[in-house]
Amino acid sequence: MEPDNPLLDDFILSLAPKTPAKICFIPTASADSAFYLVKFYRAFSGRAIPTDLTTFESASLPRNPAHTSELARFVAEQDIVYVGGGNTANLLSIWRVHGLDRILRHAWRRGVILCGVSAGMICWFRDGLTDSYGGLARLGDGLGFINASACPHYGGEKLRRPAYRKAIKQGLLGGYAADDGAALHFRGTSLVEVVTSRKRAAAYRVELVDGRVRETRLKSRFLGA
Repeated sequence: MEPDNPLLDDFILSLAPKTPAKICFIPTASADSAFYLVKFYRAFSGRAIPTDLTTFESASLPRNPAHTSELARFVAEQDIVYVGGGNTANLLSIWRVHGLDRILRHAWRRGVILCGVSAGMICWFRDGLTDSYGGLARLGDGLGFINASACPHYGGEKLRRPAYRKAIKQGLLGGYAADDGAALHFRGTSLVEVVTSRKRAAAYRVELVDGRVRETRLKSRFLGA
């Protein structure tokens, strides 16, 4: 989202156990957009070892155990998995066809860094607010690595905040909201810190307390000078 501001990308690379880090882009949510792939390689070439995992064209094929095993080996070789934005519901469906949901869970448990933007944020959580269905609605079936809900673009799209708060009021699991330019850094299932690439960006804990929606701005660290 910020081609001229690499602060969040730099932060992600700083978490890797070695340099140059192996970083794999998964653009499933954008139907493996070639434009998105080009943006990724421009962002990371020369300072990491970038690669990609595209699945969209073969998503309708029956699952092949040999193919699943090959995917598992490939993902296990990465230091970082970076998931792009787009349609979260489509992403989850395609990953489950390939068994990639389980492969990523295993990689996460082994210490592979998982990250992403927009759909690439929501997917790791139990639930979230998505526009996958044509309007803002509850996702319902995230991967659940983090037992909470998620809402990206919180301050960047005027309908996000009221829609997320309404959904929580109506029973959506409480969780985390992030403005564009804000990132939630989890280690395992514990939130370590919030970092930002923009001075005014923020992240929030949003939950239902005594029948009312409580929104708490989380302490953050600006990555710039």
